[in-house]
This record gives sequence, structure tokens and C-alpha cells, in this order.
Amino acid sequence: MSSHPNVQKVADALRAAGATGEIKILDDAVPTAAAAAAGLGCEVGAIANSLIFDGDGGPVLILTSGAHRVDTAKVAAELGITKLKRATPEFVKQHTGQSIGGVAPVGHPGQVPTYVDTALEQYEVVWAAAGIPHSVFPTTYAELLELTNGTPITVN
Repeated sequence: MSSHPNVQKVADALRAAGATGEIKILDDAVPTAAAAAAGLGCEVGAIANSLIFDGDGGPVLILTSGAHRVDTAKVAAELGITKLKRATPEFVKQHTGQSIGGVAPVGHPGQVPTYVDTALEQYEVVWAAAGIPHSVFPTTYAELLELTNGTPITVN
């Protein structure tokens, strides 16, 4: 699985950005924050869920702590978007090249506006998906902001 094209794109993006963490391939898929936390032996809040939303027809990536739900009305108002809604699997794949459950913060075909939950800052190590549901990589809040050219946000 480490040779999966999505994992390779993520690895290439991480390497190009000078990221420090190595991609880890897990025996079992971890498509949810709870599954990832259990598989990694960390707090669910230390999982950076990559959630793609449809913001008035365009993609919006929110990297949120696994312990949080995104208040879409609050975030839409803050971003000046009329409506922020969960994207369809097809929309996610179109804009990231990846499938729900394995969407990484990087390795997409184009730039996706990215916002990073400030709650992730409290964790020394943050884990994010690496292109498929069996892959993750360790990072930090500061590095996530840098890797994604992300903007800090409070999601709830």
C-alpha cells in the first residue's frame, strides 16, 4: 500500500515541503478519528480530520481535531460563505484526488483553501491521513499550517 499513488503524492508533497514526519501504513483502515486514535494509541483530539466542504460551489478543507465537530453555520459566516455543506464523495475526489476516509492535508491536484482548527495546537504530535484510509503521518499544528498554507480557525 505504500506504493499507492495517493500515498506517493502525499509523500512527495511532504518531502518537497521539508516535513519531518514519515508516513506510516497501518494494518487496518482508520477512516474515522476514533479508529485512528485507537490504532495509534493517542487521544482522539490529536487526529487532524481532513474534512472537505462545498463552500458555495468551491472546495474548503478544514483540518479539525478529531474531538470536534465543525459548526458549519459559524464557519461559513466567518469565511463569508453563504453556505458551507458536507461535500459529496465525488466532489471530494474531484478536488483532492483522494477518497473520504483517507483525505490528506496535501497532495491534491490543485490548491484547496485550508483552515486548521486551533484546538490541534495543544497536541505535541498531530496525526493526519496520508491519501488512503490505511495511511497516516505525524506532524505538528505549526507544520500543518505551513504545509497547507492554512489559516487558523475555531470550528465550534
